[in-house]
Amino acid sequence: MTSDMPTKSNISQILGLEQSQGYRKYMKWLLVLILLIMAGVIIALIWMRSKDSAAVVYQTREVKRGNLVVTVTATGNLEPTDQVDVGTEVSGTIESVEVDYNDSVQVGQVLARLDLTKFEAQVLKSKAALEAAQAKVMEAEATVSEAQKELARLERVRTLSNNKVPSEHELDAAVASLKRAQALKASAKAQVFEARAILEFNETDLAKAVIHSPINGIVLDRNVEPGQTVAASLQAPVLFTLAEDLARMELHVAVDEADVGHVKKGQEAVFTVDAYPDRRFPARIGQVRFGSQTVSGVVTYVTVLNVDNSDLLLRPGLTATADITVKKVEDAILVPNSALRFTPPVKEDESQSDGGGIVNSLLPRRPKSWKKQHREDSTARNTQQRVWVERDGKLVAVSVMTGATDGILTEIIEGDIEPGMAVVVDILEAAR
Repeated sequence: MTSDMPTKSNISQILGLEQSQGYRKYMKWLLVLILLIMAGVIIALIWMRSKDSAAVVYQTREVKRGNLVVTVTATGNLEPTDQVDVGTEVSGTIESVEVDYNDSVQVGQVLARLDLTKFEAQVLKSKAALEAAQAKVMEAEATVSEAQKELARLERVRTLSNNKVPSEHELDAAVASLKRAQALKASAKAQVFEARAILEFNETDLAKAVIHSPINGIVLDRNVEPGQTVAASLQAPVLFTLAEDLARMELHVAVDEADVGHVKKGQEAVFTVDAYPDRRFPARIGQVRFGSQTVSGVVTYVTVLNVDNSDLLLRPGLTATADITVKKVEDAILVPNSALRFTPPVKEDESQSDGGGIVNSLLPRRPKSWKKQHREDSTARNTQQRVWVERDGKLVAVSVMTGATDGILTEIIEGDIEPGMAVVVDILEAAR
């Protein structure tokens, strides 16, 4: 009877109790694992929030009192005060060149000579033509004298013959002959004037065949060699370039249209050239031209600076960068321009970033970002601005009235700013 009774284990197998206990054990461990994951997420969120709430570290600069120099920068090239291009008005072959580069020349000094053979021949021909014209004048004068005497004889005969002889026709013919002789004389004299003019013209060409210096100066350029043929047509060829006085030079710079209103005659400037990078040369504005130049859409105005080059270090054509002093401010309160550009970061609205309840707090999301705060008063951007200072661990805005600036420092005209105060210029470490 005992063998026929089912055992406890058999009953458990029949009822499936062992499988249900294993399932409960599995679910228990799964629940523990889920709870551990949720605890880790909560701890991570708390750590991230504590990190987000860390204090922001700002970079500051000290407000100073000092002098401010406002400059305008422009580039250009050095040029001689008086530069002359010497050419020739006549064509011919260069016979000789009397000067070379860098030679000093005086007014009237011979620079070059053309072959004079053709010019001298033309002068001789013109002289011969003049002498021939003068001979024709003498011949015409003799003819006039002869016609006058013949007319006088006929008039005397007519008087003695009581107007009987000669006839009226003969008398009129004598008068006409005299007038023709006088006309020929006038024509001969005109030919003399023409021949003399041609002679003077050819003598001028002969003189211009010898090229002289028009100024006292130095030879900058020579574009001709002996034996070279030059042809003067509509434009005279440039043979030499002379500079009158290199001890006084001009610097022609292009001033931008945004700065030309501050540049005036008489202002001081300094400039540098690549040939002497460690030296600054003084200059003074002599002229600000009204005519504009447009290059690649940029409008500039040529400004001429007078330069003293007594030591002859500077040369024509050197590229120079000039700093023109347009304003000087002494004993001013100065703040860095970066302090005027700084605006404090502001966290995004917590109500927007934390919306969605506990589900969103548990789900992964991007860190909170910082954004720039816009200035409210856009009409006062030119002079009415503000700087930020730290007071009791918080940023406080201070309204100021700005003046001149040199691009690095700005003058403070009005505002609760004193020398020695620390103004915020940037953020060194911000909350995430």
